Amino acid sequence: MPRILRVAAAQMGPTQRADSREHTLSRMIALLEQAAAQGARLVVFPELAFTTFFPRWLLSEAELDQYFESALPGPDTQPLFDRAKALGVGFYVGYAERTADGKRFNSAVTVGPDGAILEKYRKVHLPGSVEPREGSRFQQLEKRYFEYGDLGFPAFRGPEEWGAPVLGMLVCNDRRWPEAWRVYGLQGLEMLLVGYNSAAYDPNGGNTEDAGLRTFHSQLAAQSNAYMNAAWAVAVAKAGDEDGSGLIGGSCIVDPNGRIVAETRTLGDEVVVADCDLDLCAQGKEKMFNFAQHRRPEMYGLITSRTGAVAPPRKAG
Repeated sequence: MPRILRVAAAQMGPTQRADSREHTLSRMIALLEQAAAQGARLVVFPELAFTTFFPRWLLSEAELDQYFESALPGPDTQPLFDRAKALGVGFYVGYAERTADGKRFNSAVTVGPDGAILEKYRKVHLPGSVEPREGSRFQQLEKRYFEYGDLGFPAFRGPEEWGAPVLGMLVCNDRRWPEAWRVYGLQGLEMLLVGYNSAAYDPNGGNTEDAGLRTFHSQLAAQSNAYMNAAWAVAVAKAGDEDGSGLIGGSCIVDPNGRIVAETRTLGDEVVVADCDLDLCAQGKEKMFNFAQHRRPEMYGLITSRTGAVAPPRKAG
């Protein structure tokens, strides 16, 4: 019997700094309901879905606190969990997590159709800087506001009613790093869920990257890594103009051959769905990317022993 899971990418348009939590949550619930009306069983929301992308601002501790969740679900987010449970729909959502001991993480959870959290993930590859860039209108201060993720890359099973898929989660910049995907691939990954808030301009202030190129790179990362790990990928943006700072869209659902089977066309709130045949992963896993047969980990030592690139010396003469 085929294992078909209908999945929705629930792209969100911009969330302004002045927007209330209630307003943002109402948009998310509307997207959830649209997805459920189209038969989706799993809905994927973006990174930091409940708020604006606050790492672009230099904030005081008092200002920063309002963007973090000390419990999930909590008072501001419970209605999303309640509505999803009533609809029998699960979801992935990214959020800013504050732990009981005061640590802060850029996190995501996947929630089952019964409203229970299946697994948590904390972002590993933090971009940006600790100190603000002098003279920049917008910052990228994730390294200032978040700790590096400490949970690794934990694959987990979805419920039987979804076909018990092997799932994995990443957050935004993680999707650009093939090491993360491969760790999931080595756990039998069948579907990777990732939300992002990616700038539509060169964050270093240059003019070498525009929105078109950055959208291409975003989709390329999802397509190439889905193919190389023979898995589905669902990559979902928060997009558009947030207080004058542009974010790319390009949310997409990618099959295990690396083909985009559904993608958004706007920079606003938009739902696209796809029927994902989980058994389509088998061909790649059994042939081209049969890891047990073809991998040679004894040759890959530099991947875990070195951080930066070191070029070989020039030959004398």
